[in-house]
Amino acid sequence: MSVQLTTAQSLDNPQHQDSLTVWQLAKHDFRYTLKGVGHSLTRPLHWKGKDFAKLGILVAGTATLTLADNPTRDFFQNQREDFPKVIRDFGWYFGSPQNYFMANAGLYGFGLLTKNEKVRKTSVLIISSSITTGLIQTFSKNAFGRARPSSGEDHLEFRPYANDAEFRSFPSGHTILSITMAHAIAKQFDNPWVKAGIYTIGSIPPISRMLDNAHWVTDIVFSAAVSIIVVDCIDKFLYNEEAYDYPKKKKQISWNLRFSPNQIGIVGSF
Repeated sequence: MSVQLTTAQSLDNPQHQDSLTVWQLAKHDFRYTLKGVGHSLTRPLHWKGKDFAKLGILVAGTATLTLADNPTRDFFQNQREDFPKVIRDFGWYFGSPQNYFMANAGLYGFGLLTKNEKVRKTSVLIISSSITTGLIQTFSKNAFGRARPSSGEDHLEFRPYANDAEFRSFPSGHTILSITMAHAIAKQFDNPWVKAGIYTIGSIPPISRMLDNAHWVTDIVFSAAVSIIVVDCIDKFLYNEEAYDYPKKKKQISWNLRFSPNQIGIVGSF
């Protein structure tokens, strides 16, 4: 009985995790991955007025941004031939689920075998956030059934549960995965230039998808917002649970949705 109690205390106390076995660390990480997913999926049940207000802003802003769907599509199609193909290919492969999860598995495996807590924490944040956002985007794609730009249909054409890949534009799966990973990794660094570089790499998949005429700009912006919201939600949960060692930071990026006559998007304040 005393051995089990000591193990439980060690798992919940980051200062003792270096003395644990790889198997114990893996069980700890798996438990908090599941708890993180459960926490994020059930948060709407605990929302208050300001939370519903933020959701309203996101929905209203996305609806307003549809005015830019066609002009943005035309702009990216005009740039397609001049854009480096190697970067476009990277964007497609990086945002593909099979490659994405292989990269995550490799990152977590490295953190687990080396007992690197920061890498493990980052991997748990990425995996749990990816599961949540993946479930959201899978359900939403079928439920909305929005026409892709490549379909030749209007940007406001919706055919719910059409069982047709040309009507699964909203939201963007590539964007959700790439921004989820980029935001989770960027949160581990204080240097704004490092953060900017990570977000730049994370933006390649959504840009490549617009160049490939696969998504409207509203698909991209909404998906990025969902990814950031979910990552921040699970990161806060892991911090409050003291699941890992979170160093005290003097200042972090504060993300806000901004919609005005001359400004639409997600703004990060350093």
